[in-house]
Amino acid sequence: MMFLKEGGNILKDTTSQSGKEHKPRLIQHANGPSLEEINGTVEVPKGKGFWKILFAYSGPGALVAVGYMDPGNWSTSITGGQNFQYLLMSVILMSSLIAMLLQYMAAKLGIVSQMDLAQAIRARTSKKLGIILWILTELAIMATDIAEVIGASIALYLLFNIPLVVAVFITVFDVLLLLLLTKVGFRKIEAIVVCLIFVILFVFVYQVALSDPNWGDVLKGLVPTGETFSSTHSIGGQTPLTGALGIIGATVMPHNLYLHSAVSQTRKINRKDEDEIANAVRFSTWDSNIQLTLAFFVNSLLLIMGVAVFKTGAVKDPSFFGLYEALSNPDTLSNGILITVAKSGLLSTLFAVALLASGQNSTITGTLTGQVIMEGFIHMRMPIWLRRLITRLISVIPVLICVIITSRQGTIREHTALNTLMNNSQVFLAFALPFSMVPLLMMTNSEVEMGSRFKNSIVIRILGWGSVIGLTYLNLIGLPGQIEGFFGEKVTSSQLVLADSIAYVIIVAVLLLLAWTIIELYKGNKKYNQLINER
Repeated sequence: MMFLKEGGNILKDTTSQSGKEHKPRLIQHANGPSLEEINGTVEVPKGKGFWKILFAYSGPGALVAVGYMDPGNWSTSITGGQNFQYLLMSVILMSSLIAMLLQYMAAKLGIVSQMDLAQAIRARTSKKLGIILWILTELAIMATDIAEVIGASIALYLLFNIPLVVAVFITVFDVLLLLLLTKVGFRKIEAIVVCLIFVILFVFVYQVALSDPNWGDVLKGLVPTGETFSSTHSIGGQTPLTGALGIIGATVMPHNLYLHSAVSQTRKINRKDEDEIANAVRFSTWDSNIQLTLAFFVNSLLLIMGVAVFKTGAVKDPSFFGLYEALSNPDTLSNGILITVAKSGLLSTLFAVALLASGQNSTITGTLTGQVIMEGFIHMRMPIWLRRLITRLISVIPVLICVIITSRQGTIREHTALNTLMNNSQVFLAFALPFSMVPLLMMTNSEVEMGSRFKNSIVIRILGWGSVIGLTYLNLIGLPGQIEGFFGEKVTSSQLVLADSIAYVIIVAVLLLLAWTIIELYKGNKKYNQLINER
């Protein structure tokens, strides 16, 4: 049963948009099921074997896993490997385990409550707070979109020698790809995403296999030590702490929680049968964990590349351009086999192909997430192509400005500026992450929302709050460094003071907004409980 909140009153939503005639308008009111066009449309077999049922539930986890291996992850993992060898492998492992926990709760929220995370938050909070949280989440999605624009345009430049300005404009037309995908069916979209994930995985498995890394050291790196979060020694301007923060920030992203709570509802199940709901939660968790394990391997392979594929300290430019050049330069590679293959151009070409595949995958999932939060927070729906076109055009503007301004200042300056823009855009993720994690944990902890059978166990609660508090703390303490990055490499003392002041103001604002969100969610939950008891 779904409850939505309007004007401060909790109301039962008794209407569905599916049974009504829609006026031919681009922008419509939306107050029905999450992603209504595909909600409950995928049939699942009953009474079949484990693997057949798992196959039917497989797909949503892949859409989610894409966000954990998007272009924003690449330079952080490879640079971490270059600077600290396998020390930060444990950070990738911890981030992946936390991701599995959060995505399990997101899928369970969607399946049990029949609301995605945006709808569930909006149902318990005021219209004003809903709009603020929508804007905050939109900024986070646009930040990831900037990374996708940069990654895709650079891949087009490297593969086809298309000028960067033209390549940036070409990325806008991926909306045509989305139009095509909307015609083929949701299961085929899931299949395409899985195929692209395996393309990325194959590329990095191949390159790492050629490098013949020390697997004993890799396994040792999976165990955290006192050095993992050290801030005392610096290599290449980076400490283990800043490297760890970069990996965490690029791995755990807020929009994945909204997306998973929506796409987990695409399977057709009997909502009146608790055992069938429990089965859906179980297989959705299997799907999610398998796909996130693949994402863990991709991110691990990226870090191993930094250690084993390249000579120590050989990668001076961690941007996509620098990595592409390093994979075709015999002087930067670690052994004779890699050097031989690199001379053919295969290593660098495969890298660019993987980059393009990663960007296209993120395009699909980013658009779906945008639709979820727009419908959930502000009850507005627009055609998927229009939604994509607007967000992509907004994301393209800063990239175009960056390319145009720096194109006359030399190739190195242009490449550095694009890399800096991509890294700095990720600062919005630190703002938005707590506002998805905390509500998710509060609602899945609540018996009112989930029922006694599906609420989080004590173990999940402890692990959940530990993860949420830890990630929020790490994101916020990393903010001063991220704000400093906006001033470039040579930061003056006055700029340092200004950056820190801005960061501390933002931290206070985030904490106040988070407190406001928690209070409204708590009050909304009490009203909901009271309403149920009165019925």
